[in-house]
Amino acid sequence: MKALVIGCGIGGPALAMALHEVGIEAEIYEAYGDTAHGIGSFLNLASNGLDALRTLGLHREVMAAGIPTPDMVMWSGTGKRLGTVANGLALDDGTVSHTVLRSDLYRIMRDGADRRGVRISYGKRMVSFEETGEQVTAVFEDGTRAGGDLLIAADGVRSRTRHLLDPGAPEPRYAGLYSGGGIIHDKDFTGEPGVYHMVFGKRAFFGYSVAESGETWWFANLPRAFGDVPDDWRPILVKAFKDDANFSGELVRRAEIGPMLPIHDLPPVPVWHRGRVVLTGDAAHATSPSSGQGASLAIEDAIVLARCLRDADDHDAAFRQFEAERRERVERVVAYAKTISNSKAAGPVARVFRDALMPFFLKKSAGQESLAWMYRHQVSL
Repeated sequence: MKALVIGCGIGGPALAMALHEVGIEAEIYEAYGDTAHGIGSFLNLASNGLDALRTLGLHREVMAAGIPTPDMVMWSGTGKRLGTVANGLALDDGTVSHTVLRSDLYRIMRDGADRRGVRISYGKRMVSFEETGEQVTAVFEDGTRAGGDLLIAADGVRSRTRHLLDPGAPEPRYAGLYSGGGIIHDKDFTGEPGVYHMVFGKRAFFGYSVAESGETWWFANLPRAFGDVPDDWRPILVKAFKDDANFSGELVRRAEIGPMLPIHDLPPVPVWHRGRVVLTGDAAHATSPSSGQGASLAIEDAIVLARCLRDADDHDAAFRQFEAERRERVERVVAYAKTISNSKAAGPVARVFRDALMPFFLKKSAGQESLAWMYRHQVSL
């Protein structure tokens, strides 16, 4: 059996490796003309995602490339400590969530696929697919075609495959926030290593963690009308944070400011599969970064789908089983993240209620056991 994997972000190589483990050949087709080395900021890989990577033998390499960030402390813009919540729950062997550069995670995943002999073709933007009884053929913008037994989409929140599969599929949903961040080495910005500090500021949301090396990994979520993009983000961010009781305003004044990008997620997607085609990762269930689960869910998907294809009588049964195992979980994560994103974009009145109620919410709803459904979920081949 051969699978055509559409997309070579994080999910595509994970799929190819998982399929290789169960004896299915996979070839990856990437729309962009080159690799994503050096592209992107950083992301959270939660303990459940690292556990899924263990199945592919890559979890230690990823942890070595990142920084452990097992805890989060929540603050108001006035400097009030609102509470503490786990950023993932430690696994039995002590593994905790890590923050890693997207480019490092991409490199590790791509190299892992390469070591397994997976072929990756670049500049292959799929424009359509055709099914016959025994095969599916991907048609690319450059006029070339590729055939296989299955077509598996890992082409992200703006998935072309999703709309080919179902023209009525929902569009990405703007979360009301622009997001950006970076890494700065400045002795004036300090903090306890391993702790994420999350600040619900007066006008914007600010998060940071300090590595053992002294580098500060930071990000900002700024409520803003979609499409309202200034020529220079720095004065916008400085103004957004200038009245908050922390160093966020000074940090964005000194830091290199990269692109600020709009945050999107997906409402429930009705059709995940049809015939020989199936959606995975952000193509099926994009979550906002507020969950810290996007990459982890894509890796989980890869493991579960590979197992279902190995164990089922045919691809249709495998796809049905994959959706049955995954849909409820991933939609719960998307909804959880949406709630958090909404709190970051709160207006002046809602902000007062949020800061007053947050300590009680954290005690009741954000404790270790209440989040076990998300962080202690395990998948295996």
